[in-house]
Amino acid sequence: MKKCLVIYNPNSGKHNMEEILPKIKKLLNNYNYEVTVEMTKYKGNATDIVTNCEYYDLVISIGGDGTFNEVMTGNFRRKDRLILCHLPSGTTNDVGTMWGYGKNIINNLKLALEGEIKRIDICTINDKPFVYSAGFGKFMNIPYETPRELKKRLGHLAYIKEGAKDFFRKVKLYDISYEIDGEKYRGLFSFALITNANRVAGINNFYKDIKLDDNKFEILLCNITKLKDIVKTLYFFALYDASKIPGFYFYKTDNLKIRFNSNLKKPLCIDGESFDDMSGVYDIKIDHDVYVLMPKKNINSLFSEK
Repeated sequence: MKKCLVIYNPNSGKHNMEEILPKIKKLLNNYNYEVTVEMTKYKGNATDIVTNCEYYDLVISIGGDGTFNEVMTGNFRRKDRLILCHLPSGTTNDVGTMWGYGKNIINNLKLALEGEIKRIDICTINDKPFVYSAGFGKFMNIPYETPRELKKRLGHLAYIKEGAKDFFRKVKLYDISYEIDGEKYRGLFSFALITNANRVAGINNFYKDIKLDDNKFEILLCNITKLKDIVKTLYFFALYDASKIPGFYFYKTDNLKIRFNSNLKKPLCIDGESFDDMSGVYDIKIDHDVYVLMPKKNINSLFSEK
């Protein structure tokens, strides 16, 4: 019998896990898995669990994008990496939606178990993995500063509510130097977004024709200072070619180095959570040795290797 570890975040979403967990165990048993369940008790607990656990044939994360980031981080700290599966139950669930999941956890588990194991590119920032996004600047603090109880009560509306407060605050420009593929640049930017995803902040098709196995990630830098213009440009960005929008600088690469030429006021945001490293010097690369079990639904559009 195969072994499966299920890690769930009790503070993520509005699901009744006491009711759902027995159904999850039964379904996994039907697929010949012996099941161990762990509930996270503090921030970073999922990382500790995966780092120190014995070998499992499959590790399932149930929670938001931040929970999956913790599980991924724990996997990166192991010598024998495990196959991961993510079942979304959070507020925005960018990763889960991109992969083809719906809102029902049991249905999602069925989709995964009938799905495929795929190798995916995972970005790292100073050796810390992020599954789909990292960024700094305007609006980037909202995901990790929005109160957890507000997210649990209002869902995605909680981010909109907090974003409305931030809307009228002055746009700060960051003086950064950055290097891409050996080319060096410097400029003032209001925000930056580094991603390996076609869905960001609840916006579908944020980028066009994204592949999760092409050894590339996308970089978006913005030097627009008027907030209304930022919002308007982001709207058009989701509709048109990013490289043709004034004020936006778009790159596709497998390596990026960033240096802030002044002190950071707030942490970077990675997968919706704050990044503890405030050094102001960041090296972003790609790791290929990651395998995930996911639904078949979007595999053809998300992967170049069939």
